[in-house]
Amino acid sequence: MKADEDQTTVRVFIFAGQSNMVGSDSKIEDIARFPPFAGLEQRQENVRFSYCIGREDKLEANGWTALQPVDKVVGPELSFAREVTRNVKAPIAIIKIAAGGTHLGGDWNPDEPSGFKLYPLALEQIRSSLALLDQQGIKYRVEGFMWHQGENDMFEADYMANYGRNLKNFIACWRRDLKAPNLRFYIGELCTKTIWGMDLRPRMYAISLGQNEVTDADPLADYVPTSHDGVEIGGGAGLHYHYGTLGQLEHGANYAQAYLQAIGQWKAKTRTLTEWPYPAGSRVRLFVLAGHRNMEGERAFTQDLEKLDGKSQLLNDDPSVACRYSLGGGYKTSADWEPLGPFGFYDTFGPELSFGATLKKGGVENIAIAKFTHSGSQIIDWTPEGSEAQSRNLYPAFLQFVRDSVQQLKDRGHEVELAGIFYHVGENDMSWEPFRKDAPDRVMSLVTAVRRDLEQPDLKWFISQQPPTDHERVNRVDVMADIAKATSGDANLVHIKLNDLPPEREQLVIETAGIVWLGERLAKEYMEHR
Repeated sequence: MKADEDQTTVRVFIFAGQSNMVGSDSKIEDIARFPPFAGLEQRQENVRFSYCIGREDKLEANGWTALQPVDKVVGPELSFAREVTRNVKAPIAIIKIAAGGTHLGGDWNPDEPSGFKLYPLALEQIRSSLALLDQQGIKYRVEGFMWHQGENDMFEADYMANYGRNLKNFIACWRRDLKAPNLRFYIGELCTKTIWGMDLRPRMYAISLGQNEVTDADPLADYVPTSHDGVEIGGGAGLHYHYGTLGQLEHGANYAQAYLQAIGQWKAKTRTLTEWPYPAGSRVRLFVLAGHRNMEGERAFTQDLEKLDGKSQLLNDDPSVACRYSLGGGYKTSADWEPLGPFGFYDTFGPELSFGATLKKGGVENIAIAKFTHSGSQIIDWTPEGSEAQSRNLYPAFLQFVRDSVQQLKDRGHEVELAGIFYHVGENDMSWEPFRKDAPDRVMSLVTAVRRDLEQPDLKWFISQQPPTDHERVNRVDVMADIAKATSGDANLVHIKLNDLPPEREQLVIETAGIVWLGERLAKEYMEHR
C-alpha cells in the first residue's frame, strides 16, 4: 500500500518559525469577520496538538491536546488542519515550535545554536511528543515540515547572504535527526504585502533567493507563495509587519493546498463555459481589470455578498460574459475562459461581478473581462523598469496576459475592441512616503509602456484611486492631487477619484459592499467616457 493510501497511520506535521508562524497580532475574536474560516476558534477534537511557543516566556503543551488557539492567537495550523482533514481520511497531528524575532543563522542553527537555541529545543519537543505516541501504541509517520521564517535574518548581513546555505543545512539536519530522509519541507514565502515588503525590498528579495535556491534544487522541498494573503492593518500609516488574523488563516490554507497538491489530493474547483456566448464573427469588447488588494477583493466574501440587499444575484454565474484571470501574481489562474462569477481564492470576489452586471444593464453588449491582480504588489512592480527585486516584476506577465486575452478572442473569429484597462492604484504604496511620492510617475510609466508595447497609443485607461491613508507620516505628499496632475493632460486617461466610497472599518481595505460599489462605479465611468 502506498503511504498516501494509508488511512490509519497518524500523519504528523511540524510547524516552525518566527512571529508570522506564531500568529502575532492576530485575535481569535476576529475570525468571525472572515466567513470562510468561521468556527476555527473552536477546538478541533480530531487533531492532536503539541506545542512550545515563545522565547523567554514559553507557552507549552503538557503532552498532547486537541488542536485549538493558544493564548487567543490564530496560527496557520488551525486552517491547515481543517482543510487537510476535509480532504484526507487519515488522522493528523501537529507539533508547533515558534518564537518571534529569531534567526535561522543563530537561534535555529543546528550546528551552533545561539540566542534562544531553538533547534535543540524543537528537536526535544518533537522527540518527546513522538515518544508519547510510541508509549500509547499509536502508529505515526512524520509527514511534513512547514517553515516560515527569514524576516530577522534580513538584518544580519552574514545571515542574509547565507540564507540558502543555512536553510539547506537546516533541512538536512532535520532529516538526519528525525531519521526521515524523505521528509518533505514546505517553505513559506515572506509576505511582501507587509511594510517590510516596501522599505526592506532588497533584503526580503535576498531571503527569497536563498529559499528558492533550496526549493529549486530539492525535489522534496516546496516554495509556498503567501504574498497574496491578508496583512494586519496597523495604526498610523496603515501597514503592519504581521499577517494578522485573516492572513494567518489564509497562510494555513496555503500550506494545506501545497501539501494536498504534493500527495495528489488537491481538488481545484472548475468553472467552464458550456456554450460560447458571442455570435460567430461578432465584435467583442474586452475589458481588462488590474491592480492590487482591492481589485483582487481581499476582504470581499461571497458569504457577505449573499446577505447584501439586492446584490445576491451577482453570485450566479453569468454565461453571457466570458472571463479569464490571473490572481495573486499567478497563485490562481483560469485554465480557459469561464462564465463571469465568483472565482477568487478563499471565497472572495472583486469588482468584476458588479462591473459586468452594470455594463449589461447599461446596454453594453458582447462583454469579455480579463482580470490580472496581485494584492502583494506595489506600483513599482507593474512598471517596465521594475526594481532590484526582479522576481516581483509583473510587467512582462501583465503585458502577455493582455496580449493572450486579445489573441484568444481573435482565434475564435472575433474582431476585438480593447475597450479599456481599469487599474486601481496600489493601496499599500500609500503607507510609505517614498512610494507615495513616486506613485504618479510609476502609474504613468505603466500606462505609457502598455500603449507602446501593444501599439495602441490611444488605448483608454481608467485609473481609480481611493482616499489614501490619512496620517502625518505620509500626508506631506498629496498623492491624489499629484496623480490627478500627472494624468490631466491625457485625453484617453480617466482619473477616478473615489472620495465617496462607502464607509469601511479599516484603512486601505475595501469590504464587500464597497467592492460591489467599486465595480458599479467603474462601469458607469466607462459608459460616461466611451
